[in-house]
Amino acid sequence: MMDEDDLKLMEDLAQKASFLTRDLSSNEPVHIKKRKHESVIEKYEKVPRRLQTEPEKELIHLLPIKDKTGIIPQAVEKPVLNVAHDEEEDTEDMEEAEDFNEEPLPILTPEEMAAERRKKLQERKMHIAALASAILSEPDSNIKKLKELRAMLMEQDPNVAVIVRKLVMVSLMEIFKDVAPSYKIRPLTEAEKATKVKKETQKLREFEEGLVSQYKFYLENLEQTIKDWKQRKLKKSNVISLKAYKGLAEVAVKCLCELLVALPHFNFHNNIIVLIVPLMNDPSKMISELCVEAVKKLFKQDKLGYASLGVVKVISGLVRGRNYDVRPEVLKVFLHLRIKEVELQKDSEDIAPKKKFMTYKEKRKNLSRMQRKWKKAEEKLERELLEAEASESKEKKLKLHTETLNIVFVTYFRILKKAQKSPLLPAVLEGLAKFAHLINVEFFDDLLIVLHSLIASGDLSYRESLHCILSAFHILSGQGDVLNIDPMKFYTHLYKTLFSLHAGGTNEDIEIVLQCLDVMFAKRRKQVSQQRALAFLKRLSILALHVLPNSSVGILATNRIFMQTFPKMDLLLDNESQGSGVYLPELEEPEHCNAQNTALWELHLLQRHYHPTVQKFASHLIAGAPTEGSGALPLDMTQRSATELFETYCMKGMTFNPPVASVTPRRKDTFSQMNSFVDEELNKQLQQHVSQTVAHKPLDFAKHLKESSLA
Repeated sequence: MMDEDDLKLMEDLAQKASFLTRDLSSNEPVHIKKRKHESVIEKYEKVPRRLQTEPEKELIHLLPIKDKTGIIPQAVEKPVLNVAHDEEEDTEDMEEAEDFNEEPLPILTPEEMAAERRKKLQERKMHIAALASAILSEPDSNIKKLKELRAMLMEQDPNVAVIVRKLVMVSLMEIFKDVAPSYKIRPLTEAEKATKVKKETQKLREFEEGLVSQYKFYLENLEQTIKDWKQRKLKKSNVISLKAYKGLAEVAVKCLCELLVALPHFNFHNNIIVLIVPLMNDPSKMISELCVEAVKKLFKQDKLGYASLGVVKVISGLVRGRNYDVRPEVLKVFLHLRIKEVELQKDSEDIAPKKKFMTYKEKRKNLSRMQRKWKKAEEKLERELLEAEASESKEKKLKLHTETLNIVFVTYFRILKKAQKSPLLPAVLEGLAKFAHLINVEFFDDLLIVLHSLIASGDLSYRESLHCILSAFHILSGQGDVLNIDPMKFYTHLYKTLFSLHAGGTNEDIEIVLQCLDVMFAKRRKQVSQQRALAFLKRLSILALHVLPNSSVGILATNRIFMQTFPKMDLLLDNESQGSGVYLPELEEPEHCNAQNTALWELHLLQRHYHPTVQKFASHLIAGAPTEGSGALPLDMTQRSATELFETYCMKGMTFNPPVASVTPRRKDTFSQMNSFVDEELNKQLQQHVSQTVAHKPLDFAKHLKESSLA
């Protein structure tokens, strides 16, 4: 049995919320804080016991001392740092820093912020200039400063980050252009690294190794900048503005373009090509134009062909990988290739033979022992000279050009076969027109059939059809002379479409027409009939009345070549008809239009043309195009081709070319002379009249003076 007091205690505890979790011996309520009734002794007893032992002192062993008795070891106690004191100092510093951070930052006005930014920017500029000057002054010693300068590409201050990164990019680009050697640095082999070398050689190796590594990291930074810009353009991130990233990317592309052109011989040039070529097709017009111009410069200055071959390979892969969906400017860069001859056939006549050395048997048979010894030394010297020769052999250059042109033609033929309605077709036809004379004879028949089918389809613009005609005749004027092909259909097409030209937008196409006429008549004069030449001469004279002056000059220069190249062209300078029939100007067949029964009456109209050069050419042709005498042209005009004259007298600036002589000063002089003469005469008459009036009627002097002045 439980006592009543115990039962009451249990009932009271059961009503409390923490009955099961609290100590049953406690009578205090739950939410009252536990009072500290424990005594000091109880607290001390609760602390765990620890043995207080002194820390062992660390000893620093010194060099022993040796005397008569033996070796005496030497040791010194290691000084113990006062850790507690240091911790107190650290805590004080942290408290001071916290107190400092708690103070509010001063609010700057816009003028003060701008001044602060200018100050920071000036400091960064001075630092960049100091590093760049040190590197350029002594590259061998200060090559490690390239790393410090390159680290500034990661500038994090948002006020000056963009400008500082741009300045560092351009500075590093100029440094590499100046410091990079004129040869490619190759990595050292393990055997070369293990070999002991001179101090100067080791210093040069360290410089080359550091230069290549920093150049590699720099190119990677430029590539990453461009990739970041493209990714942010897609994701529309707000971390850094798109405009700022675009500016950084443009500077990075400019630096890559400069290095592409300036260092085609140095390391990682192929990596730069792989970066630049896809950017030629970039949606940003500025970046695309930068890359296209850089590739054009590279093609123009590349004499050997290594760099050109690498670029052409990447462009061909890009066009094929994009399924021919690229800008026409990407293919038009092929027109700037410096390829004038290729290895068409491997004959002994076409390729210069190599230097052939005598074999051992030939030496043994033909030479004495002393002669063999001298011959061996001579051949060794010649081999060393050939290896040390800087210029490439003609055979190697021809091989590179041949391989480059093969890739270009493969790209062109793929587009002709698979993408005839592509916007790349004009660039392809223009390229074929330039390099057609270098195509292998085996492809001539098929290519001419394709070109004619393109013209006959009617899907081409007038300029594209002109490029087709120009390509066909370039093919036939070169190696195509051996082929028995009649290009009459190309003559007919050009003849019937000449009147599509006028003084408007098609005036620029006349330059291509002049090139076509030069290839069709001047270079194939033996294959052209008299009727065909007369028909073209008459139609070109009519066309000269409807075009701009520079086009008229080019057409009349072509007519001059016609009259000097083909006999009996002076028939058109006579009014009498030659043979039966009437001239049919609307007929599209030049062979059957009876051009011999007309006259060049257009030349009389062109004699009254406002352009002085057109007048000279018209008078020259009426006189029969003589080479000497009063009707001959000046020497500077006769030595220029029709295309050169077309460009010389171009009127793109909407001004007269040549400019009209000013007559204003003469008119001013004449008017001033006339005015002075009239003034003198009036003064004389006035003086005579006044003298007579004063003599007879002095009182009426004022009246007469007034009347004379009115008269």
